[in-house]
Amino acid sequence: MSQIVDFLQELHGNNNKVWFDAHKKEYQAAREAFTGIALELIAGVREFDRNIGPLSLQDCTYRINRDIRFSQDKSPYKTHFGVFIAPQGKKSGYSGYYFHIGVADGQDYPDGHMLGIGNYFCEPKALKILREDIDAGGNEFDNLIRSADRRLYLDRDNALKRVPNGFESGTINDDYLRLRNFCLCFKPDHDFIMNPDLVQNVLDIFRSGKPFIDYINRAISYSRNNNEQ
Repeated sequence: MSQIVDFLQELHGNNNKVWFDAHKKEYQAAREAFTGIALELIAGVREFDRNIGPLSLQDCTYRINRDIRFSQDKSPYKTHFGVFIAPQGKKSGYSGYYFHIGVADGQDYPDGHMLGIGNYFCEPKALKILREDIDAGGNEFDNLIRSADRRLYLDRDNALKRVPNGFESGTINDDYLRLRNFCLCFKPDHDFIMNPDLVQNVLDIFRSGKPFIDYINRAISYSRNNNEQ
């Protein structure tokens, strides 16, 4: 594991093509080490979530090159290795299970280590259905969050300032109805990443969030199936 973190730390301080080209062997070794972790996670998630279906490594992982066309930050390389395991793959729009190893703990996303369960962007029709489900479900959504691993926290970034139009304010679900990101997050520390049981520990947290995933993907599937009719 130190092989991955050490390379990413060096890359963080030398994020340019000249340095990267001179350290291709180190990159390939670190990438291979992370590939092993990713494959174990894909197989492990499929054991408790059959909705995932067959996925290749390419369906779930990312290139290290950054898309800098519309970014002020012109650093050419990402300083993390990530895997996102979702039905039909990373580009499907479905909720899934995300894990990445970054530079070190204590760093903000995307440089730091990160574990996420859910969806960072719901299509508008799916978002409307999801909010309707939450609104009509009483404590159901809250119970899903509370039943997940206690280290997970709800991502409230980009939440609306007010309950959206069409929903009554002053209910127990006000905070949830304002969400635009539906994701449970955890920022692993150094000890977590270096633990020999890393893969199993990640899978245990993922498994605790499966009911949360099912709830969100139900709304996404319904919105898409309804569009086809």
